Amino acid sequence: MRIRADEQGSALVEFCWVGLILFIPITWIVISVFEVQRGAFAVNGAARAAARAYALAPDDATGAARAQAVVDQTLADQGGDGQTGKVHVSCVPFPKNCHTGTSMITVRIASGVTLPFLPAVLGDQRDSFKLTATHTVPIGQFVAVPHEEQGVEE
Repeated sequence: MRIRADEQGSALVEFCWVGLILFIPITWIVISVFEVQRGAFAVNGAARAAARAYALAPDDATGAARAQAVVDQTLADQGGDGQTGKVHVSCVPFPKNCHTGTSMITVRIASGVTLPFLPAVLGDQRDSFKLTATHTVPIGQFVAVPHEEQGVEE
């Protein structure tokens, strides 16, 4: 079979175009997955550090301030540019005062990751991938609990 002279080199051109069409989206997907994974690691680390900071604080107000500061610092160190986290703390069985008795402090961090290289045409929510993490820390077993916390009236 004879190849016509005007078609020489067309396979190379077609290969280059197909390579570019496939290479660019696959590269973007890989970079995006790495960004989300980095953010997930950062949020998990922030939840653990915030729960420990909250539990080691002398009271709930100080604990909340320390937890937010730890989350901000951890996400700045490990997360992506501008990644911020919202801290929510809950305690059982004494929700009014987490630093009493045998409370279990649960810290939940909600954050998001910006996906790279997305055009602004897609709108405001185009680049947000939501991430959450929780961590639970116990307070010491032998801490005295006031009677009003136990539900016993004097």
